[in-house]
Parts: sequence; C-alpha cells; structure tokens
Amino acid sequence: MRTPSQTFGDHPPVASEITPREIFESRRDFIRQMAVGSIASAALLEMAQREAFAQNAGAKLTAVSNPAYISLDKKTAYKDATTYNNFYEFGTDKSDPAETAGSLRTRPWTVTIEGEVKKAITLDLDSMLKLAPLEERVYRLRCVEGWSMVIPWIGYSLSNLLKKVEPTSNARYVEFISLADKRQMPGVNRPVLQWPYTEGLRMDEAMHPLTLLTLGMYGEVLPNQNGAPVRLTVPWKYGFKSAKSIVKIRLTKDQPRTSWNVSAPDEYGFYSNVNPEVDHPRWSQGSERRIGEDGFLTRKRKTLMFNGYSEVASLYAGMDLKKFY
Repeated sequence: MRTPSQTFGDHPPVASEITPREIFESRRDFIRQMAVGSIASAALLEMAQREAFAQNAGAKLTAVSNPAYISLDKKTAYKDATTYNNFYEFGTDKSDPAETAGSLRTRPWTVTIEGEVKKAITLDLDSMLKLAPLEERVYRLRCVEGWSMVIPWIGYSLSNLLKKVEPTSNARYVEFISLADKRQMPGVNRPVLQWPYTEGLRMDEAMHPLTLLTLGMYGEVLPNQNGAPVRLTVPWKYGFKSAKSIVKIRLTKDQPRTSWNVSAPDEYGFYSNVNPEVDHPRWSQGSERRIGEDGFLTRKRKTLMFNGYSEVASLYAGMDLKKFY
C-alpha cells in the first residue's frame, strides 16, 4: 500500500563513536558549561549551536519557548517520535528510517533559495541558525494515514527567510526540494516516488507565522530520521506536506508539482489540509490514533479541522475544500 512520506527514524552514530573520546568529552563539557551560564555570550552561543550540528545525535540546541505555541496535549515520547516514521528516502517501513538514516551526512549542508526573488542566496547551517531567534513550538502532527503525535519543534517562521530574498510580484508559490542522494539514502535507489522529494505551498501559506523552518526538536538538533538538518513543519496540513532534509527552496509563479500528488493525484491533493470531512479514498479522516497513547483497540480521538489551528481558516475563505483537497 502506498502511503506518504513523513520523517523520523533511528539514531545516527553518536559523535563519541567517530571522534576520539577525549576530544568528544571536552567539547560536550564546554557546551554543558555554557548551558548553566558559566561562559554565556552571544558569540559563544553561536559556537555551541554550530558544535551541536557538527556532533548531531542528541546534541542540545538552545531555544526560547514561544508561549503562543504551547499545546495542552501530552507530548509524544521522544522514543516514539524518533522510531515510528515515514521517510521513504530511507525505506518504506516505519522502522526503516531508524535503522538506515545514520548514513546521512548533515555537515556540510547548504540550502539555496532562488526563483522569483530579487536576492537569490545560498545559506549554510551556521547562517540559518543566526537568521532569526530560535523558538520552541509544540505542534500537533497529523499523518494522512490516520495517526498523530505532539512534538516540540525548534526553529522560526519561514517568513523570516523568505523576506530576506525579497520575493517578486510573480512569486505565488514556494517549492521545497529535498536531498536525493543514492549513496546516503538507500530508499532513493527504489522508484517508490519520483525523486527528489518535492513539496509546495501557496505563498500566503508559506508566509503564515505557523509555518516553521525547523532545525531541531525536543531541545536537540534534528535526528537524521526526522528530516535533519533542516525541514519544514506545517501543522495544519497532513505530515507529508512538511518537506525534510531540504536543499533548495524555489519561489515560482506556477503551482509546483509535488511528489505525492504526482504519484497518486486522486489520493493526495496539493493543499492536503487536515480535514475530517474529506476522507481519503481508502480510509476515514474523521479520527486518529495518537502514537504512544492510543492502542489499536482504543477508541480513536476525533480529528480537528485544520488539526485544530483555526487561525489559518481565512487563507481558504470561499474555497471548496472538498474540491481543493
């Protein structure tokens, strides 16, 4: 059965396995000291964040909790959020990313922003870390398959980045292109989807404050299986709309072709807003199973329109959401 791609998976090799222990321990001690404020400063904070990405697995990422995005829902356990995943670049089973994503190299990494912009740019991770203050936001995540999670993400509104490139008047959509490297991503060797994985948003969706350019989760840098080192999080849409391991962002005049819409246009629309009133052709979208809380024999919880983020409803005023699913 074909089902969409959403991130997550196994822990990549920890830094202590590939770096001499004395060096690894001294670096981690340095970051730990900073965390308690013994040598805190803006410059050193940036150094610590760079070090976090260099070491990756489990490295802390400093962010300020945004009170506007604190969910009353119980957070999904870290273990569940990092071992029950869709990330087809690393395999089609839920456990595959957890077992194979360690092959992904997240340093060096760059993201190019181009297309209908006045100032096309290419940014490395250090530049992206400094582009805007990092926030922790707790978002609900709803997979089109009928399961959900609650995850504390780290990042900032995508609009901060898009404003930097000064979109032209022709920019109506934003296309997101993921890495597709057969050497690092074993799933790319199989024609499950048309690679590279591509997603898209309308410009006003991309500029909405809820749309998060994501660099971490659970107080740490993104695990490889969750879309490291940079991904998108769009909480009012089904999870496959949140592109992972992004290498290019392109602003376009025309609606971009997106991977799952190309693969199965009758099942996965361009918008793919969470909508309990529009069922998938093969299953209901009226309810969901919360991973780590709701067992298979437990009555499912009701799915909320726009996944509970009613503030985006105005984006679709006057639209037939059954037609534009």
